[in-house]
Parts: sequence; structure tokens; C-alpha cells
Amino acid sequence: MTSEAHGHDDAEPPPAPHVRHGVEELCPEGARLYELALTEGRVTAREAEQARCLLEFGLLHPALEDPGLLEPVAPTVALHRHLVTTQERIARERRREARLVDTFDAFLRLGDRAPGFAHTPAISLLDGQGPINLALTQAIAEAREELLAIQPRREQRGGRPSSHDQAMARDQAFLDRGGRIRTLYHHTTRHDPSVLARYEQLRGDAQARTLDEVTDRLIVIDRTVAFLPANKERTLALEVRHPALIEYFATTFERLWHLATPMHPEAVRQPTLNGVTPRQRAIATLLVEGLTDAVIADRLGMNIRTARVHIAKLAATLGSESRAQLGYLIARSGILDQERDPT
Repeated sequence: MTSEAHGHDDAEPPPAPHVRHGVEELCPEGARLYELALTEGRVTAREAEQARCLLEFGLLHPALEDPGLLEPVAPTVALHRHLVTTQERIARERRREARLVDTFDAFLRLGDRAPGFAHTPAISLLDGQGPINLALTQAIAEAREELLAIQPRREQRGGRPSSHDQAMARDQAFLDRGGRIRTLYHHTTRHDPSVLARYEQLRGDAQARTLDEVTDRLIVIDRTVAFLPANKERTLALEVRHPALIEYFATTFERLWHLATPMHPEAVRQPTLNGVTPRQRAIATLLVEGLTDAVIADRLGMNIRTARVHIAKLAATLGSESRAQLGYLIARSGILDQERDPT
């Protein structure tokens, strides 16, 4: 037998195209790879190329130390997440429940024998909007006490109407269970009709306050789990359940909350002092640090054109004719020494 013939006999056929399916009917390759991940503790991203459904269904997630490696989500955690859905899907999920249990039965027994699955991981990396939204929806559906959120201005723009409606229904269901929602925004949100309309529609204990600057997005639920972005594109998120980190996030939120100005349910008007508005004072603080217009706009949650309009008004109020002179006049005016009532 020639080497050419031998090579022809041993050639592997190309992999069959992946057919879309539900998590309750795992494809053979997906089932095989998930079992391998549970046994070995992880698989490579290359191995998972023929079973991307495992990432879509939240059965695998990138390893924290190496995103090129994928770690399995414990079967008990994965099963539970898929059983808990929003109210609009409850009827359909009940029909899927029996099939899900059958599908995960073998994996549950295997997972119980594997090391490291006795408890929910302290930090999990969620890859993609699907797994992120699923984990967030489950956590809020199980919550009973309080949701703390920091929402930077850029998070309020865009988005599909259906996503907005789902978030409204999810938050309202939480409020109906007696929960409380407290959210921190940029001061610019005080003039956003869409955000104001949201709070007018919500019924229950929903409160909002604003600051000149806020941290990146953060959600803390019942002080047991937190979600925060893991990359600039917001396609990765961390699900944190470590008690020390949760306590740190909650304490940081509380300190910012006490410094913030109430917006809802009762708005407190920010005072204008000596012709300088609160927003102009915030800009003045960053101007004296030597920051560019673009950086100032980003930190205060406004577009660069709006920032430049406020800078021009501030310059006119102080009688400045140049950027260098404006910094000098800000320092001499004492406007940064005037304390605001944090309420």
C-alpha cells in the first residue's frame, strides 16, 4: 500500500456543520465536550470551536487566568440558571424543566465527583450578553431585599426597546416583592427624559441620586452577588460572590450615596453660587488638573460639545480670554472652596 493511499484511508472527514438547538437537547459534540470539561477541569477554546453552544448556554466560561482556556460551570449551577427565567417565560420554561433535568442528570452525577464544585465559585467570568443577562436575571429573580446600582451616563444610551421593557418588568417584579432599588447616575442624567420617565413608571421603593463623577458600572444584589464589566466593550462581565469583595463594593456605594444629590423620588436642586452652576464647578475642578476637553466630558458623562459650551460659559462668567488665564481665574475666584450641601 502506497503512502498516498494510506494517507487517503486515514484522512478524517470534515466536521459536520453545527445545527442550532436548545440546551435541553445538547448536540453530541456539546455533550462530549462538556463531559470532558467536567472530567479534566477545563478545555481549550480551540476544542470548543465545534460546540459554541456550550458558551451560548453558559456551560463553559473563560478561565480568569487565561481566556484561551474554558472552564465548566458546575452542572448544579448551570441547571438552576436555566430553570429560573423572567415572568414572561415561566409558562414555556415549565415545559422545558423535565427535559433539562433529563439532559443534566448524567452531568450532575459526574460533577458531584469532580473537585472544586462543592460551592458556587467566588468569581466567575461571563462571556457574551446572553450568559450575562441570564445570570443577572436569575440573581434579581431570587433577590428579596435590595439592589444597588451605579450606572454611568454612557450606559443609558442606545439599547433595544425590548431590552428596556424586559429590564422594567424585571425591576418592577423585584419592587413588587418588597425590594428596594438605589441607583447612582451622573448629574447629566437629571436632564434625561428617558431616565426620568423610567422612575415615573416604576411603583415601589426606587431611589436615584447623582454625582459629578461615578465609577464604572456596578450592580450589587442583596449584598450576596455583584456584577461588573470585565472589558471595555462590555462583552465580558465578572459575577462576584466573595463576601469580602461584596462588602467592599457595598461600602463604596454607600459612601458615594451619601455624597450624592437626590433625584428621585424627591429632587434636590443644586445651587448656583456667584453665577457659577454646579456643573461648571465640576468642570472647573477638572480644568485646574490640566485635563483635556475629551477627558472632562467622559468623566462627567457628557459629550464633548456640551463640555465645551459649559467651559465657554465659565470663561465668560470669570472674564477669561484664554485657557491659561481661565485656570488662574478659577484658582483666584475661590469657587472650588465653596462647599455644596451633600444633602
